[in-house]
Amino acid sequence: CFAMYGRYTQELGTYAKEEAARLREEGGLRRSTSVRSQTADLLEDEKDPCAKCQMCTSRCQKFLISRVGEDWIFLILLGLLMALVSWVMDYTIAFCQQAQKWMYGGLDSNMLLQYLAWVTYPVVLITFSAGFTQILAPQAVGSGIPEMKTILRGVVLKEYLTFKTFVAKVIGLTCALGSGMPLGKEGPFVHVASLCAALLSKFMALFGGIYMNELRNTEMLSAACAVGVGCCFAAPIGGVLFSIEVTSTFFAVRNYWRGFFAATFSAFIFRVLAVWNQDEETITALFKTRFRLDFPFDLQELPAFAVLGIASGFAGALFVYLNRLIVESMRKQKTINKFLLKKRLVYPALVTLLVSTLTFPPGFGQFMAGQLTQHESLVALFDNRTWYKQGVSEDFDYLSQPQAWNHPHVSVFITLLLFIVMKFWMSAVATTMPVPCGAFMPVFLIGAAFGRLVGESMAAVFPDGIHADGTVYPIVPGGYAVVGAAALSGAVTHTVSTAVIVFELTGQISHILPVMIAVILANAVAQSLQPSLYDSIIRIQKLPYLPELGWGQEKYNIRVEDIMVRDVSHITLTSSYRELQEALMSGQLKTLALVESSDSMILLGSIERSQLQCLIAQQLGRSRRLEYLRERAQDNGTHLPTLSQDTPPKSGRGVRFLVSTMALERGSEFSLRVDFQCLITATFCLCCLFFFWKSNAGSMTPKRRRPKRVRITMAIAEWEEHQLDEPVNFNNCKIDPAPFQLVERTSLHKTHTIFSLLGLDHTYVTSTGRLVGVVSLKELRKAIEGSVTVTGVKVRPPLASFRDSGTSTSVSEVTELHKLWNRHRSMSDSMETCV
Repeated sequence: CFAMYGRYTQELGTYAKEEAARLREEGGLRRSTSVRSQTADLLEDEKDPCAKCQMCTSRCQKFLISRVGEDWIFLILLGLLMALVSWVMDYTIAFCQQAQKWMYGGLDSNMLLQYLAWVTYPVVLITFSAGFTQILAPQAVGSGIPEMKTILRGVVLKEYLTFKTFVAKVIGLTCALGSGMPLGKEGPFVHVASLCAALLSKFMALFGGIYMNELRNTEMLSAACAVGVGCCFAAPIGGVLFSIEVTSTFFAVRNYWRGFFAATFSAFIFRVLAVWNQDEETITALFKTRFRLDFPFDLQELPAFAVLGIASGFAGALFVYLNRLIVESMRKQKTINKFLLKKRLVYPALVTLLVSTLTFPPGFGQFMAGQLTQHESLVALFDNRTWYKQGVSEDFDYLSQPQAWNHPHVSVFITLLLFIVMKFWMSAVATTMPVPCGAFMPVFLIGAAFGRLVGESMAAVFPDGIHADGTVYPIVPGGYAVVGAAALSGAVTHTVSTAVIVFELTGQISHILPVMIAVILANAVAQSLQPSLYDSIIRIQKLPYLPELGWGQEKYNIRVEDIMVRDVSHITLTSSYRELQEALMSGQLKTLALVESSDSMILLGSIERSQLQCLIAQQLGRSRRLEYLRERAQDNGTHLPTLSQDTPPKSGRGVRFLVSTMALERGSEFSLRVDFQCLITATFCLCCLFFFWKSNAGSMTPKRRRPKRVRITMAIAEWEEHQLDEPVNFNNCKIDPAPFQLVERTSLHKTHTIFSLLGLDHTYVTSTGRLVGVVSLKELRKAIEGSVTVTGVKVRPPLASFRDSGTSTSVSEVTELHKLWNRHRSMSDSMETCV
């Protein structure tokens, strides 16, 4: 009942009554059929005594299969699988790191052999990780969070959610982290969890078709991102919040329970496995601290925490800039770029060799605790005791690692400073290697070291602590390490949920106020200077993702008319197939706008590219050509199956054409009466045609054969030209009568919100129903980045900056509205006169 342009061809009430009557009749037929089938089943059951047991078993099987397809079963399986993967990976990584230390300690008699063992071991692991990933699935390289942000927006990235990528990601990440390089696990684990969710959805689709739904898969991917963080740090609450901040611009609240349920179950199983393996006595935090609860900090320390947050903001922006600078500088050097593309394993091997050499414990590593792993370093940095006491280094005591941070000739401040500086650029360089790796954990460690340095400085300035109410409360440097870790990681990722992750990692919330102050200040500074690390990677890889808007006022003053493309590819109601073909060949647009005419440009709807290709295929298809040739032969009075001297077949292809034409004309003989006699007749005809062609092929000259072929080819070409000049018939075409539309005065802020909320690729710009332009994701992204140089895009920042936001409509718009109103009034007056 719904026509092409949104007009109803039948009364809606009448149509509803007819549909209801039809559905009632179908329902009655189904019920009668089901009753008859049930009666027959009952009669069979009475005859067969085992039939009741079989029926009960089948019903139980159907019930279980229907229940397996529910969400909570899926989330339990996802959490269990990810907890197992995380625990196995941690166990393997710890084993690889202990193996390196065992090799290093067993060769203490020869320093050269120690150096070779310390350097060769990580080089082999990193090289294997890079080669294995490159061969099996290059999509597994890197963090995976930028790609998941793009996928959750609705963009399809090929081979990013396959089983090969899962295997490459898990094995490559295990080898990369087992090498001891400054790499992280959290970012890649978000991708691993998404891979598990995608593969599990395909498996669950066997029990219920709802998991083949695109929206359901997107919801499960959102929950999987939370599971990836939750089972990595045993932090379900922070994992859900972090996944929302880094992967979603707008988050559906209905997915909240899915994320919390799966992340909590995964974190619980992850810690239970540690207790089962006797690594822990009970379920505790990964980096448990013992800060005092009665007086964790004094109000006089809040300025120091604020300064720590601001400094972390600048350091986070510098880290993002340094990481992007390294990648872009290598890409700009064409010679280096070509060499690295040919020898893909050379770059990770060289970087690993450099980092391992600098962290060699008897060498420069003795000044930066080079022999400690990331986990051991964090446990030491979160210690609540003061390392520096009255400037005497011998008083430094840390039971688990007594020699790591204590050097007989260098103070603790120099050791911490060297550790921060060296790990900073090492992490920025290491995260550019083509292996599965993340940057959250190295940045978290650097922030903890920076906070520890500030805390030790405060302890040196106030050796007797801070006096309050006659009680002396000493400075707790471990609290500053917790604040610094949360602030720097939040600055790099542009998230606030790192504060919650820190609370769950340490098991204490005594420093909740300084942590929140430092994280918010760090985010304010970092967001004003650089994009987040994940957005920076998206820009480097040129993924089709919409960046966030800045803090300036330009987003409210710039309008759609400043950034839209005015030369819009469109088709009209009177367009011919030739114009349609030219429009399809001119670009790779997914949809084309349908307007009333080129003069009025009234937007009627949009048509997908596949629909237009089907229209052309129907107009110029093979069946239409055969029909034309058959009609042409009949008009000329030629019976195609009969051969003569004037129309000899030219080749085997001509024989096949004649036989196929004869089959078209006498289809009843070839389709309805396919028996033994028909087969004999067909074989006889083919033999006659073959002998006739052999007998006349020698006497025919090329001059007699070529004109016939040319005439047929010219006839088909003329027929195609005639068909292309005919107007397009849109009756059998699916048309979207209400595509997304914006007006010219829509602000950049509102446009960005609509694109982000609805996941749009493009939208049309109309003025009083007329199509005046189009805005795609490409133009909007370039407008936000401030580099609009694409042909056809008109950006006027000075006009946008000095516009008067108080004016509601322009003169041209008012004129168009007046014209429309006068036209409507004249039509109403003429109708009243007729009445």
